[in-house]
Amino acid sequence: MATDSILYQEIHQQPDVIATLSRGGHGPAKKLAAQIRESDIRQVVIAARGTSDNAARYAQYLFGAINRLPVALTTPSLFSLYQQPPLFAPDTLVLGISQSGQSPDIVSVLAEGRRQGCVTAAITNFEESPLAEQADHLIGLGAGEERSIAATKTYTAQLFAVSLLSAHLSEDPEYLAVLDKAPDLVRQTLALNISIEGLAERYRYVRNCVVVGRGFNYSTAFEIALKLKELTYTLAEPYSSADFLHGPVSLIEPAFPVIVVAPNGVLKPDLESFVGQLRSMDAELLCVSNVDVILEMGRTRFPFPDAPEWLSPLLAIIPGQLFALFLAAARDFDPDRPRGLQKVTETL
Repeated sequence: MATDSILYQEIHQQPDVIATLSRGGHGPAKKLAAQIRESDIRQVVIAARGTSDNAARYAQYLFGAINRLPVALTTPSLFSLYQQPPLFAPDTLVLGISQSGQSPDIVSVLAEGRRQGCVTAAITNFEESPLAEQADHLIGLGAGEERSIAATKTYTAQLFAVSLLSAHLSEDPEYLAVLDKAPDLVRQTLALNISIEGLAERYRYVRNCVVVGRGFNYSTAFEIALKLKELTYTLAEPYSSADFLHGPVSLIEPAFPVIVVAPNGVLKPDLESFVGQLRSMDAELLCVSNVDVILEMGRTRFPFPDAPEWLSPLLAIIPGQLFALFLAAARDFDPDRPRGLQKVTETL
């Protein structure tokens, strides 16, 4: 039974994990934000892999939109294999995001940032990891042991840690007030999606699909696609809605599955039009949204509560986690032990 799995338990631990991080993460985030202002940081370079790389994609949009900071995602092999690291500008924050803090290539980026005299920081669940040792500032996730191979609670904790840093850097009390509501919003999202187990059976034989998001939820499209690949072995390709229309839309034929992440916010008119266009092409639409008109256009609907668009990735990923879990179970796969994977992956 999927509901007996470790993964199911860890997905449902997420409200408590966010609440714990909310209590303990403000201090480190506030301290790092003060260092960013004091050092007159003008740009951020982030090193991450896998699920953590999707948290970095979220940071790229959040730090840009809220804090006006340009963000670059590193190419770690330049540091670890080619041994030709780029020269960082002195006004750069080098940030590592990693569940385990163990991967040598990610550690090498922070080590080089430190060698070049940059401010370094880490977001990780292991506060005594090699990555943490290279960081001037550390935001520990405090998610507890994550036993299932597929990362869920550590991913949402990473998103929340990034949000804490952005909110303290903005010094806007409204952002901090919204974050106080995050544990309850996550809990509501889980409650709104209790029917997913019954919906998954419809997609048991799907082998290809696309996952579409844009803006803050570009990261969500990548993370849902990753979970479908990891747990169900489905070839799920992530796109922004804009990029999808520049060619890949030709994939669409009747009954082709498209998961669309479409929250309320600046992108609502664009995404509503996008979903309408796919519906006119008879795509099989699975809509992850808090907009009623968009949900109603979906064959399958994954709702989440109303929230500011910048926080919606914390909520929108949860239906994707549950869908991947129950689809794996519908195919008689073990969601706790996907083939070919281990919990900690160390790449050079």
